[in-house]
Amino acid sequence: MCWNTSATFTPVGFALRGRASRKIVWTLGDAARLLMNDWPFDDGEEYVAAVKACVDAISGKIAPEQFREALLRAAEEAGIAALCLVPQGVAARRPDLPSKAQR
Repeated sequence: MCWNTSATFTPVGFALRGRASRKIVWTLGDAARLLMNDWPFDDGEEYVAAVKACVDAISGKIAPEQFREALLRAAEEAGIAALCLVPQGVAARRPDLPSKAQR
């Protein structure tokens, strides 16, 4: 099996409680570490769905962006604030995003 932990998706910042209060998730590997090590609850339906989706994305069964949506639902379920981030230079690669003049 070819594990794809370096696949990237639109990054998401999370505001957690405790020792690791802020995390930015850039890759599937980052997300797996966040879910396993820093998630405050491990028994919610959306959390379990996100863990399964992470494994599916790492193994290539679903697209990383599909996993990202599951991760955001799990964050909402757990009361974790999530901030979708757009790195500099993305506008040139993503013409679907509004330009600065449109914001």
